[in-house]
Amino acid sequence: MKIKCGFVSILGLPNAGKSSLINSIVGEKVSIVSPKPQTTRNNILGIYNDDSCQVVFVDTPGINSASSGLDKFMQKSIKGATTDVNAVIVAVDITKGLNKKDKEILSSCNRENIPAIIALTKCDLKNAQFIAENILDISKNYDVDIIPTSSLKHKNLQSIIDVVKKYLPEVDEQNRYFQIDEYTDKPLNFLVAEIVREKALFLLDNEIPHGIAVVTQNYEDSGELVNIDVDIVCEKQTHKAIILGAQGSMLKKIGHNARVTIQKILQKKVVLNLFIKVKPNWKNNPEYLNSLGYDINQL
Repeated sequence: MKIKCGFVSILGLPNAGKSSLINSIVGEKVSIVSPKPQTTRNNILGIYNDDSCQVVFVDTPGINSASSGLDKFMQKSIKGATTDVNAVIVAVDITKGLNKKDKEILSSCNRENIPAIIALTKCDLKNAQFIAENILDISKNYDVDIIPTSSLKHKNLQSIIDVVKKYLPEVDEQNRYFQIDEYTDKPLNFLVAEIVREKALFLLDNEIPHGIAVVTQNYEDSGELVNIDVDIVCEKQTHKAIILGAQGSMLKKIGHNARVTIQKILQKKVVLNLFIKVKPNWKNNPEYLNSLGYDINQL
């Protein structure tokens, strides 16, 4: 039996809704979500499977200017995500509209002959007339598929799959890139660390979350119980005090919220231990970045 199978990158500005879109399409928590920029740092694969296709979505960091070593890693991740893909989805927040960076992506796709699709995100926040006018304006300048979507309302997610399939090659069913029950390429210890970082993004002040890294140091599954040790790495002692909170209250909130989400994913009881470590200027330390999983040598 033949199926459609291939890779599709999702690009766009920070907070354009890329991660929410992938999570909704795949039906699992693949990538963390936050209203703050720089939420996604690595390229993360979300894998959609049905009887007729396998679509491997690549969630990328939001397109931004690069300054620190971590920022440069993120921008190289974006560039790498447009190599050897069958199509690109440009996520455009409909409340903000098409911007300069979005237009640059579309122009680049046109030059490289990469099929581009525009996913208008957060359409639950606008009425039908506003959405229709936006689609009309964009279509005047770009000959691409434009799909209004809402991850919150699960609107037109199947339409994205239907359009994407047009650009994927046919392969024998046994030649899927991943097993039909797989939904991401990332191991559980990575997902655990990302969930802890997601909860920190929601609870901490703006200047702190992007100065932290989160890494799983120990993951032991005894069957019914999972014991996990996670380090939260920050740049300053003052940041450590804020992450800890009065009498450890903030760290307890982060840990509680993360444990609830992790238990839902694993369907097991979880003991989650969080530790705070101070590593000054870690975002500009190539060796340390590599140890945290930001493999800058391969980009």
